[in-house]
Amino acid sequence: MNRKNLIILLCLCLTLGACHKNHSIHLYDLRCENLHNPAAIDKDTPRFSWKIESNKNVTEQKAFQLLVASDASLLHEGKADLWDSGEHESSSSVLVAYQGKKLNPGSSAVWKVRVWDNHGNVSEWSKPASFGIGLLSPKDWQASYIAFNTDAGYRECPQLYKSFHIDETGSKYLLHVNSLGYHEVYLNGEKVEEGVLSPAVSQFNKRSLINTYDVSDLVKKGANDLLLWLGSGWYTTGLPGVVNDGPVVRAQLEKTAGNQSQLVLATDTTWLGRKSSYTRHGNWMPHQFGGEIVDGNLAKSDLLLNHPEREWKAVSLVEVPAHSVSPQTVEFNTIQNTIKPAAILQISKDTFLVDMGTNLTGWLELHFSELKPGQEITMGYCDHLTKEGKFNDRNQYDRYIASGTAPEVFINKFDYHGFRYVRVTGLEEMPSADSICAYPVRTDFEEASGFECSDPDLNSIHNMQHYTLQCLSIGGDLVDCPQLERLGYGGDGNASTVTAQTMYNLAPLYNNWLQAWADVIREDGGMPHTAPNPYRAGGGPYWCGFIITASWNTYLNYGDTLVLEKYYPVMQKWLEYVNKYSVDGLLKPWPNNDYRNWYLGDWATPAGIDQTAEASVDVINNSFIAVCFDNMEKIARVLGEPEDEQQYAAQKEQLQKRIHEVYFHETDNTYGTGTQIDIAYPMLAGAVPADKKKDVTQALYHETNVVRQGHFACGLVGLPVLTEWAVKYQAPDLMYSMMKQRGYPSYLYMLDNGATTTWEHWDGARSHIHNCYNGTGSWFYQAIGGIHPVDDAPAWQKVRIQPQVPDGVNWAKTFRETPYGKLAVNWELKDETMEMTIEIPVGVEAEVAFPTCTQEYRFNGLTKELLSNKSIALKSGKYTIEYER
Repeated sequence: MNRKNLIILLCLCLTLGACHKNHSIHLYDLRCENLHNPAAIDKDTPRFSWKIESNKNVTEQKAFQLLVASDASLLHEGKADLWDSGEHESSSSVLVAYQGKKLNPGSSAVWKVRVWDNHGNVSEWSKPASFGIGLLSPKDWQASYIAFNTDAGYRECPQLYKSFHIDETGSKYLLHVNSLGYHEVYLNGEKVEEGVLSPAVSQFNKRSLINTYDVSDLVKKGANDLLLWLGSGWYTTGLPGVVNDGPVVRAQLEKTAGNQSQLVLATDTTWLGRKSSYTRHGNWMPHQFGGEIVDGNLAKSDLLLNHPEREWKAVSLVEVPAHSVSPQTVEFNTIQNTIKPAAILQISKDTFLVDMGTNLTGWLELHFSELKPGQEITMGYCDHLTKEGKFNDRNQYDRYIASGTAPEVFINKFDYHGFRYVRVTGLEEMPSADSICAYPVRTDFEEASGFECSDPDLNSIHNMQHYTLQCLSIGGDLVDCPQLERLGYGGDGNASTVTAQTMYNLAPLYNNWLQAWADVIREDGGMPHTAPNPYRAGGGPYWCGFIITASWNTYLNYGDTLVLEKYYPVMQKWLEYVNKYSVDGLLKPWPNNDYRNWYLGDWATPAGIDQTAEASVDVINNSFIAVCFDNMEKIARVLGEPEDEQQYAAQKEQLQKRIHEVYFHETDNTYGTGTQIDIAYPMLAGAVPADKKKDVTQALYHETNVVRQGHFACGLVGLPVLTEWAVKYQAPDLMYSMMKQRGYPSYLYMLDNGATTTWEHWDGARSHIHNCYNGTGSWFYQAIGGIHPVDDAPAWQKVRIQPQVPDGVNWAKTFRETPYGKLAVNWELKDETMEMTIEIPVGVEAEVAFPTCTQEYRFNGLTKELLSNKSIALKSGKYTIEYER
């Protein structure tokens, strides 16, 4: 080759290299079953997801190649021993099903992926990710359930211990722990994983969960010591499925090699047990959750296995009734951060009030100095002070019994509290701020959104709701409140699901929670008001129907059709129960029973609203059932059940007609009792005839602006209904005016009265950490932010971008981390010009809607004519749009 040709060839290579670099695509955020590197999933056919980053607009995935191998050394093209998909033509990158060799329970694997795009580029291989297959059936278990019972029974937090020998390291070792009650694991003196308060919640008479830990890095050659530390939690005497007066566990350690596993250790009668420094008080019932008592003498040797004064005794086998046992597929609870006190005040000779500055759900750590042997320090907790400024006793307290020798430290372990204030009693001197800290604890899901606008009041309301939801999510569900009941109410869940699933990636959490709902349905189709359902609790149809509405919203947000397939029979069974209590085509009250009580419409309404009025209860519940029929029609369509689809469509239409016939008032164009929810819900449910919508809308405005003087006049059910109505009917000014009210009842009334989390009642009664009033949070994203998902395209594959701008807001910055990547809309009003920047991830299509008066717009600096449909379609990329309003 001559010099001239060599130069030409080098230039060509450099040019091609530069093009490749300039048009690169990158894969990130690999997940299996919506989890990062899960040690054990609950099925043997995993599903894989990944996101694509591109520096070129309008990038689309055209094909992928996915490799799965039993070992990292085999994770190469031509060597992958479990699955090599080859270049598979598909745009799918969310929950792509495995199609390789059969995967065995207890096995582990690694995977990676690359993709081809519409510009002719192929990505580099992604970084490898891993997953494991859990123990899926009774035959996978060789371990026995064991316990260490004492006279204190379920109040004890015992330790169980076993020494074992390992001949070789360098292999993968998985420890499967199936505990009834909480557990922590220590291997060779080191705590395994960062998770606390494990496992997640389940209905113990129906199901318990398995936590699987990769302990490969902690196992050592030769002798090893394994310690299981237990606490009762919901596995407390008197609750369903509890057969032992104390926590129970089984565990087995397995060595995995290739697609196989080998038993190393299992719980049996050779294990030993002893009491620990922790005992519990309280009954794990509403208002009785109590706390923990720590013996300072024992605390110093809790992790010393051969202490001369700590005797190990034989454990006992426990016969546990047959029930479903499945791997936990929701993230662990973890400590999120550290909060230091905002103030410490002495309120009597030996009593001090600690203000943490914010409400939180979690643990307290307190370091003491110079205590006397046997000296008792009591820490009480409350979420708000009384109107007189005094400590509001919630029957939440912990106690530390001093050893008399430093260090003396209290920290929670198998209980938690919802609190802002800590009353410390029994100290002679004021504790220093350095000696106290609080640890917020929650399920370790990811934040998936951001919102900020020009109005500080709206930002404060949004941030309060955003933080409140974090305080309600210990254990793989959303509870009503962490300090009084700790129950996964379906009504509270329905009220907050759209908000919560917008703000956070809750696919694993809802997978766990919906599983609990399926477990608690009764043989006749009756549903309780909470899941898990440890005892009777109040609610109504809006609570029971969570299985339908939450399943549908979970599908919309995360694209998981398996959720619909799995729980469709449960939904149908409950609707049969609804039909049983329908009279003349309308649902009427069903009886109380041993697992639920009350028959509510709305709940926690402000003064002046009669939430018990029969007409209101009836119109709300029948509107909700119409929404359920609408969801079932769509679900049947997704699942390919055309006969069911037609059936639910017909039932919906019949119910819509009956709602209008029975509950509509011609004189004032209202429904039911004429309150906000009674008017708005029939509109959302499709019960209002087209020729009446304008009049009914005017009635809602009159009820809000005139009768209620611009305030919210509804409760738990009404707020999400009103929010959805305001978004659908584009009423940003009405919603904004209610958000901006400072007097009772309003969000700003809460904030002006010191709220850091939303309350249970508008007047501040009972709980100040609650899930009643978080249903309006989606409005910030869907209305002001202008990001709205489209029903027929799950996982945010298609969105409508259309900011609804109330007078008083002139800019907003909003983003949502979709299953495909970050979707962001930032806009600003400058005089009469709307300036908007939009970021769309690969895999998402957006329709940008303009005001009807708009004739032209500027797109990335170029002026364009707007067509008659007043919208444009965009695919992935970053864009700027300007138009005159």
